[in-house]
Amino acid sequence: MKMYLIALIGIALSLLFFACDDDEAFLTGGSFNLEFSTDTLRFDTVFTALGSATLSFKVYNRNDQPVLIDEVRLGGNPNGKFRMNVNGFPGDEVEQVEIWPNDSIYVFVEVTINPDEDLSISPFVIEDQVVFRTGEKTSAVRLEAWGQNANYFPSRFNRGVPTLLTCNGQTITWDDPKPYVIYGQILIDSCALEVAAGTRIYVHGGIAQNELFGTFNDGILYTLQNGRIELNGTPDAPIIVQGDRLEEAFAEEPGQWQGIIIGKGSRGNRMSYTTVKNSIFGVYVDSLGELNAQNSRFYNTNNSGIIGFHSTINMENCLVYNNFGNSVQLIQGGDYNFDYCTVASYGVDASAIALSNFFCYDSPLTCEVRRDYRMRARFRNSIFFGSSRDELRFSDISGGDAPFLFDVRFENCIVKVDQLLTQQDGLYAGFLESGDCSNCINASREDALFAAPNEDNYLLDTLSVAEGMALPLPGITTDLDNNQRDAQAPDIGCYEYQY
Repeated sequence: MKMYLIALIGIALSLLFFACDDDEAFLTGGSFNLEFSTDTLRFDTVFTALGSATLSFKVYNRNDQPVLIDEVRLGGNPNGKFRMNVNGFPGDEVEQVEIWPNDSIYVFVEVTINPDEDLSISPFVIEDQVVFRTGEKTSAVRLEAWGQNANYFPSRFNRGVPTLLTCNGQTITWDDPKPYVIYGQILIDSCALEVAAGTRIYVHGGIAQNELFGTFNDGILYTLQNGRIELNGTPDAPIIVQGDRLEEAFAEEPGQWQGIIIGKGSRGNRMSYTTVKNSIFGVYVDSLGELNAQNSRFYNTNNSGIIGFHSTINMENCLVYNNFGNSVQLIQGGDYNFDYCTVASYGVDASAIALSNFFCYDSPLTCEVRRDYRMRARFRNSIFFGSSRDELRFSDISGGDAPFLFDVRFENCIVKVDQLLTQQDGLYAGFLESGDCSNCINASREDALFAAPNEDNYLLDTLSVAEGMALPLPGITTDLDNNQRDAQAPDIGCYEYQY
């Protein structure tokens, strides 16, 4: 009805326009510019049931001659939630639109939302644009509507803006069955954010700029020194943290949002049965920060899945894969313990894990300005494998002269090393025979290991070399999927083979 009335009004207005001087020459092609009353038409309503809303904007001709717009059309979002009326003419595409000298026209846009539709059909943010073509020149007004009934935090208009989440040392709990959609950067300070089992968190990304971070990819969960985060998923109700683009083309697309940052000195951060995916990096643990993760997955990242910088990270039954940087990157020392983890790195010029006990603050070629700190890392019953010749990379600033500075041990692990054994003047020539990698298997591409790594399936192959080769560890009796582990001869990696 709204669009019908608008059409009648527009037709009446257009009849008045036809009364003008038809002989007046029109500006055409790219010889003029259009102005708009807004650059973004934003529908503020969050629908809780099927509903529609209509907004409008004006298109101005600031010239002393009439102009002829070749085409006005919707951008073509396949979700098809928007409808348009240009100066009384409805349609997804309207041609030969006239605007008289120093005059304007209205463009009405209607959106219809069903918040109960699947996210792939009605995503959290529905975007399109109204495109104006004049010759070879195009300009556009963005359209933005909210497609789901969700908790938009801190608000739907916070993109690119840092927001402090504080509660005077108390706890804030996210346990609403409706998903949480994060905009901007959430800085947690003097507060614990506890996320209940089954909670879905979607993070809106995109390029942003502010004084705090400069130019960056938006969408950050950041714990400051006096803040912490607990993601308390369960086997039956895991937690998912991912980007908010859930259309099929974006479902597994990395780099949609920045990632989770455990800030300097932030302690007590925990993740259980949690998935972090489709980000720039998974989790970055900064200097003296702490992360404890169990039964969690970190994948589809433009950089590393896990980054530790002079920090403390304890992980068990975790899976890290499909990362375009080193899957696990541990820098400038720290304390690290990985038990029953699988780290897989395929199809990239990077390793499964890289460790160093220093960081260069100038050029890595000269490294004249650097900081060193001892590296203590223990890896038990874990897999570090992929398509590169070496899936382990070590950088010890002391060159082996100060063993306490690079105290790295692997036990009952599956690794893949080649040049590591011969380079750096033979520093790690005895890596496989020494206590640095006791009871390890240096696997090759010919060895059966994973079920289908080309399909990102890291369950164990029926003939996997990982079966029965782990050391039983007290307190860890189940695998990533909560399947029982063999008490006497468990399997290496995050999965126990299921017969």
